[in-house]
Amino acid sequence: MEKNVVIAIILSAAVLVGSSIIRNKLFPPAPPVEAVPAAELPASQAAPAVQEAPPPVGPASPEAPGTETQERTIVLDTNLAKITFTNRGGDIISYELKEHRDGSRGIEMADNITPGNRAFSLSFGGAGNPVIDGLFSVKQTGRDTIEFSRPFTATSGGTFTLTKRYTFVPNDYMFKLDVIVQGDRPGLSFGGYAYTLRSSPQIGPPVNLKIDRYERRSFMAYTGEKKKRTNVASGKTGEYKDPYTWTGVSGKYFTLLVCPARPDTMMEVRYSALTEIPDNANSQMLLQRSPVTAASDDTYYIYAGPLTEKSLKQYDFAENNPWGLSGLHLDESLNSTGVLSWLETLLKWCMELINRGVHNWGVTIIIVTIILKALTFPLTRKSSMSALKMQKIQPKIQEIQTKYKDNPPKMNEELAKLYKEAGYSPLSGCLPLLIQFPLLIAMFNLFNNYFEFRGSMFIPGWIPDLSVGDSVAQLGFEIPFLGNHIRILPVVYVISQLLSGKLTSSGMAGGSSAAQMNIMMYGMPIVFFFILYNAPSGLVIYWTVSNALQLLQQLVINRIMKQKRDELSAEEDRMSKVFVPKKRKK
Repeated sequence: MEKNVVIAIILSAAVLVGSSIIRNKLFPPAPPVEAVPAAELPASQAAPAVQEAPPPVGPASPEAPGTETQERTIVLDTNLAKITFTNRGGDIISYELKEHRDGSRGIEMADNITPGNRAFSLSFGGAGNPVIDGLFSVKQTGRDTIEFSRPFTATSGGTFTLTKRYTFVPNDYMFKLDVIVQGDRPGLSFGGYAYTLRSSPQIGPPVNLKIDRYERRSFMAYTGEKKKRTNVASGKTGEYKDPYTWTGVSGKYFTLLVCPARPDTMMEVRYSALTEIPDNANSQMLLQRSPVTAASDDTYYIYAGPLTEKSLKQYDFAENNPWGLSGLHLDESLNSTGVLSWLETLLKWCMELINRGVHNWGVTIIIVTIILKALTFPLTRKSSMSALKMQKIQPKIQEIQTKYKDNPPKMNEELAKLYKEAGYSPLSGCLPLLIQFPLLIAMFNLFNNYFEFRGSMFIPGWIPDLSVGDSVAQLGFEIPFLGNHIRILPVVYVISQLLSGKLTSSGMAGGSSAAQMNIMMYGMPIVFFFILYNAPSGLVIYWTVSNALQLLQQLVINRIMKQKRDELSAEEDRMSKVFVPKKRKK
């Protein structure tokens, strides 16, 4: 490999890192809450394998009314989900979304279930205590309502009954969980907590986070004013201690959100990314409730469904949802670019409008890309013409820099005069790119997260799903950084990028602009090949079509620039003839 190519690759990587830093500066994410490793938590909060000090609560005798002797499962089938319960703890062991498929079955919103960690299980006291594992009695009070109850005896002599009531509504992704404590002395206070409610250990679909850099699991909480994210590394735990309206965990396309009806009773939330099943890290929330001093009836509204604006915004207005909820702002959980969310909304509207006519999201991506390229062509042309002016005055710039190298103020003054005479602005070359930069960020985030791409076929047999990478073959082993799929789109992208870069550089006569084009031509395609290899095919289609259109644009721009050079050369020849000094007669 040539030395210049190596340098180009290194500089390309630097450009990527630099652009990432600039993006974080211009569009900073919400400040994360510091993740706390489980090993560093206080002993009272750490999650021990064996509980050292059990809460002073025990099950009632086996003969007590309301107890069962055998574990059994109960299936409740709504229009949108198929939920499997166990009477052990009154917990959920499967929550399958019927309308959203993952292969041959629906998306599993209660994944990574183990005997000691089930969805929506309770534990007395704080998050470090084990789940309640006793058998509960079952009562189905309606088609969409099911109750689990069990009596308990406190060491103080009091007795109480713990009831978990699940209520569902047809055609709604939200359900209600009531946690009811009743009895003669039902107070619950263990280490400063009454009980802990766990979410599902993980939400689907399953993903290999080591290979798929475009998938993620994000913990978040909404304060009533803004969303706050908490970053938790795999194998670690973190805590969120501020008051919250709701808390949740989201993937790219699905989310699980828990909204306490009385947020004032809730204490800190534990977020867990601990690994209980090999190669399957959890993404679990553990909501800790403040002590209960009397009989209590706590209600939690739980959303388990697609991460779409349409499904989430209905809980902002009471008349739009069957629960009469308002002002929850669950749409804050959407993956957006923050200050550029308005631009994403506009792009979504345009795409949905176009797709109504073509009925193919792959074709829609191509049409949208063509429209955007047409709209930004004047900016691209202006940038190229600015580069041409820069090339023309480059010798004079170097002359001034050499002449006044020891006098910076004078050098800047002379350069300003030169720029004014040449009609060149130093910002004219980069300003068009800065204007396009927000658009590129919005498009990248949109095509990487747009729910409608999920399961949408573009080309049968090659690109059956725009939300994942294309695949023509699957290997029996994994290639480092790439995975075990053979993909064609990233190769097509590299070819299109090389051709576009080659044509762009051929339009440059020399100078710094030509050097920058060489970096783009050699370095960027190689770097982006690895970045985009496992990217959603919809995103790669956008970049590839964009490069193809850039080729056509550059052909037009090169022709315009050639005409301009010819005009400038003719003007110089004319001026040189006019001012040629006459020879004196001897």
